[in-house]
Amino acid sequence: MNQEDLASTPETHWRNVIRRRSFLKGVGIATAMVPAGALLATGVKAGVTAASRNESGGRLTSGDVAILQFLAAAEIIETDLWQQYNELGGVNGGNPAYIAALQNLDGDMPQYITDNTDDEVSHAAFLNAYLMSRGAEPVNLDEFRVLPSSKATGASQIGRLTNLQKLVVDTSFFTRYRSEDNPDLGATFKQAVNIVNEPAIPLNDTDTPPDTAQPVPPVTNSARRMQAIANTAGFHFGYIEQGGASLYNSMSVKVTDLEVLRIVVSIGGVEVDHFGLWHDKMGNAVSQPLAGVIDPETGVTFPDLNNPGGELVQTNKILPEPTRFIEGLPLVSIIRPSSTANAGALATIKSFTADRLFEGQGKEFFAKVMALAEAADAAQRRI
Repeated sequence: MNQEDLASTPETHWRNVIRRRSFLKGVGIATAMVPAGALLATGVKAGVTAASRNESGGRLTSGDVAILQFLAAAEIIETDLWQQYNELGGVNGGNPAYIAALQNLDGDMPQYITDNTDDEVSHAAFLNAYLMSRGAEPVNLDEFRVLPSSKATGASQIGRLTNLQKLVVDTSFFTRYRSEDNPDLGATFKQAVNIVNEPAIPLNDTDTPPDTAQPVPPVTNSARRMQAIANTAGFHFGYIEQGGASLYNSMSVKVTDLEVLRIVVSIGGVEVDHFGLWHDKMGNAVSQPLAGVIDPETGVTFPDLNNPGGELVQTNKILPEPTRFIEGLPLVSIIRPSSTANAGALATIKSFTADRLFEGQGKEFFAKVMALAEAADAAQRRI
């Protein structure tokens, strides 16, 4: 390494490290909110007709229908939140400062956000189309698209299912997957970062100006505010997708129909892939040179988890540590939790509610999703 390289600024070095690929403007998807009718039309057009499916596969058990309906609802909810991230920070995102702050976590963040959004759209469309192909009712949550959009540059002004403007993010998964303990066996875990009442998307152009420079580390209050919001998004991405990994795992052992099992484990595998991606990227928010950001509005702090460090927070330990699973057998690296109590449908809705993801939704919404969750958790595999 020559003297010129050694003299590079921390910001220059950081950007050189995190820019691993150069196709940020590659693949994009439409960011407009996709109503259930459009999802269903897309899914049926791409697949087989309901009549042909019924002739070949017959009708599903009530339990399998309940599982697929809840998973469809969960994917519609995930699609809604990911589309908000994509509008502002994806490949064709419309908020430059937010994109720049996300790129401080990894230069390819816009591409990853767009790809993750595309995946969730496909999951929702496929699951509803499959339900119809087997003579079952699809899921439609369009009546609950009542929550406000961000007022920041780049956000579409349409009704939302989910709130990303004031979150309480459960970051205990960060320590859980670095531990040999298992929540299904009663273990509890500390938060890696205390993210309370923090936005994960820019709110408006006054509080979060879209033209704010985002150096590493941030040097102005506006830059610190936007970086803290982007850091929150990074951890929220991981929280959402690790929950999906556990949910699909939990549902898979309840399925009767082999084709439905194939669907559940195949989509579940992508949720695991998503989590692995975000688990890696979020670590850059809590390691040098970016660590130490404090949101000047909320006080939420992103510390350097490598100082003093330790295995439970070491940022580059992103693969699950072996854990206790079955009594009397060795530790094994697995998805956890996977029990109905901790990772099932009701647990998912309760977790999303604690996250404040549904802040502003009415009792009719909660009645709908809780009924879907209860039916899915009650499903049993028929031999």
